[in-house]
Amino acid sequence: MNRDYPGEVILAVDTSLGTAVALTDDDGARRAEAIAADPLGHAEVIGDLLVRALADAGQGEVSHVVAGMGPGPFTGLRIGIAAARAFALGRGIPVIAVPSHFAAALTALATATGPFAIVTDARRREVAITVFDGADADGIPHVTADTVLVPAVDADAHLDGIRRIDVTELSAVDLARVGALAVAAGRTLAGDEPLYLRHPDVTVPGAPKRVGS
Repeated sequence: MNRDYPGEVILAVDTSLGTAVALTDDDGARRAEAIAADPLGHAEVIGDLLVRALADAGQGEVSHVVAGMGPGPFTGLRIGIAAARAFALGRGIPVIAVPSHFAAALTALATATGPFAIVTDARRREVAITVFDGADADGIPHVTADTVLVPAVDADAHLDGIRRIDVTELSAVDLARVGALAVAAGRTLAGDEPLYLRHPDVTVPGAPKRVGS
């Protein structure tokens, strides 16, 4: 592929697991990808990954930014989504919100047949599970059971025989591809709010108690 072709480019950013950045052509062809597998340290690496991926992608105008919306931990997701939104704001281009499990499901569809579950670590001995079955008419992975948080020891019982695919790294290339499919179909796959599944550990303190005289 000629990376100097000055066509439209889609940038994808996800920090639901590690930190993943990719750029594709609007037809889904991969241009560049940069990944840090560490599930921590998103803020320290995301800038360098963006710079590296953009440099490797060659010429082309970024037309959309796809943001992975989770499920994932509160702090990690905020960093990736903020980076995606900041880049899009600076370029005056739209952000396409895509649930992160859709990217993993698109990767799995290369080999999976029949129903399958994408399973990711949600920490605290819990896992996040989304069940898919094939792709719909637009080529987007078809959800048959929405994302839920389940104790890790109960995951197999919850799935009741559905094939599970445990995912530790997410493909930002496939995230971009799902985003491109959604844009082409005129569909919205996620809202503006990330899928945290649980509240952050740090909360704003309440009003101080009144001290009696």
